[in-house]
Amino acid sequence: MAKRILIVDDSALVRKQLGEMIATLNFEIEFAKNGKEAVDKATSYQYDVITMDINMPIMDGIEAVRQIMQAQPTPILMVSSLTTEDATITMDALDLGAVDYIAKPGTMNVGKHENREEILTKVGSLSRISPRRLKRKMARPATRERRRAQPSRQDREVVESRTSKEIEKVVLIGSSTGGPGLIEQICSSLPANYKHPVCIVQHMPEQFTAAFAERLDRAAVLPVVESKQNMELLPGHIYVARGGVHMHFAKKVSGKIVIREEKNKGDNFFQPSVNEMMNSAAELFEGKNLVGVILTGIGDDGADAMVKMKSAGAYTLGESEESATVYGMPKEAYDRGGVSEQLNFNEILKKVSTLR
Repeated sequence: MAKRILIVDDSALVRKQLGEMIATLNFEIEFAKNGKEAVDKATSYQYDVITMDINMPIMDGIEAVRQIMQAQPTPILMVSSLTTEDATITMDALDLGAVDYIAKPGTMNVGKHENREEILTKVGSLSRISPRRLKRKMARPATRERRRAQPSRQDREVVESRTSKEIEKVVLIGSSTGGPGLIEQICSSLPANYKHPVCIVQHMPEQFTAAFAERLDRAAVLPVVESKQNMELLPGHIYVARGGVHMHFAKKVSGKIVIREEKNKGDNFFQPSVNEMMNSAAELFEGKNLVGVILTGIGDDGADAMVKMKSAGAYTLGESEESATVYGMPKEAYDRGGVSEQLNFNEILKKVSTLR
């Protein structure tokens, strides 16, 4: 039986563009012009995937996501323009249960063909996520409730400032589709006396990584920043790789370890790339001082680098199929022999937060 998708957008042009692209997947396609129409349709029929615009009349996409995920959990792909404002709103949608997002056709800063490939890949992958898996995900405490429970910045116990020369271990985390909420859980679980730098590649464009880092900083006790050129890597700090560049590492003559931004995309589909971050770390640090983590995501980014790190003596963790929203990246890392332990997310969370 053909899979069924609901395309929700108040623009007839965007509905037409998305419809023509997705038709190549041989899906049955239905349309809705606003959030209310989407809720009515999505709560009376179980779609395999929904694409959801943000700004619409009558009911916006955020409220529609909230109502659909409460009544009939469905894989939802937000359709967002690449603006800082839309990035923040899209993060709210992910909090409410949306799985991923795509750039509105014509708004990506890359070629049209690549935009099309990303949309089709994500629609295809999300359509394979079972509603049962989403129901389990919705049963967890809401991210925004965890964020509200965090102490205000002035009340936090801040670890004393140290230098990169004191680094004992570096934690490297890669994720993609389904990852933002997990990354937030990790960041908010790390205690004030956590002594390792944590470096994160979450596949996102630049406007999104800035908003994501700000959101994580509000949720975490440790400081969270978007990475910048020549930023020193400090113990007890969390770094989100900036969108549009790869995160690399370098050691200065003084012994200070800094972040280097690599603008050349190379053969990578994603920029930032998990492989790029982990390979650079493996060249600079001894394997025994590295911890690699691969979470949910489409594709195989990070798999080869995990193999390289594990061979050099690093401790590597891959998310299990049991908990991964999309068992793509962790599966490839595991199948290629790059995973020391394959665990469900809650066990990974415990391992990372208690790392000594």
